[in-house]
Amino acid sequence: MKAMKAFWTDRWVENPYWQYFCGEVYFQHEPPFDRTELIKFRKRIGEKGSEQLLKISVQLFPKKEVQEDEVLLDTTVQEKNITFLTDVKLQKKIIEKCRKIADREGIELRQTYKRELKQLMIDQRFYSHPRRKKKARAAARRIKVITGRIVREIDRKMDSGIKEKYEALFSIFNKVLT
Repeated sequence: MKAMKAFWTDRWVENPYWQYFCGEVYFQHEPPFDRTELIKFRKRIGEKGSEQLLKISVQLFPKKEVQEDEVLLDTTVQEKNITFLTDVKLQKKIIEKCRKIADREGIELRQTYKRELKQLMIDQRFYSHPRRKKKARAAARRIKVITGRIVREIDRKMDSGIKEKYEALFSIFNKVLT
């Protein structure tokens, strides 16, 4: 709880753009209010009050710019939950998609590697840490091997009619693997 408060206050104090966006005219060295005030305000107005605030904010825009079923939001200040794609994450997605295809088409896999993959994903995290580098590299290599095995096994066991259905998907899988 204290860490979150410290994060919020630090952010407020260090960022003049954020302060200006929130309506401050002069740079402030302390937060404008205690964060518990927001929680108490939300509880006081309740769900109906929140809906009324949303309606009022939608009505602020002229009818020309906004259709009735459309709401404009500015999310430039909002933090984004973005993760960067890595080879290992792509290979894990390929394995999961191959499992779904196998279930859908009734193909029985020799081995699903479910438990091993879970542990390997944990092992390959923090790839750049000096003490974990060797283990992480080994885990990444093993995940690639497992991905290749599953893709080849499903490709072998598919009938020619089913292969045509998934041809585009498997070409993408092979591009990622190479």
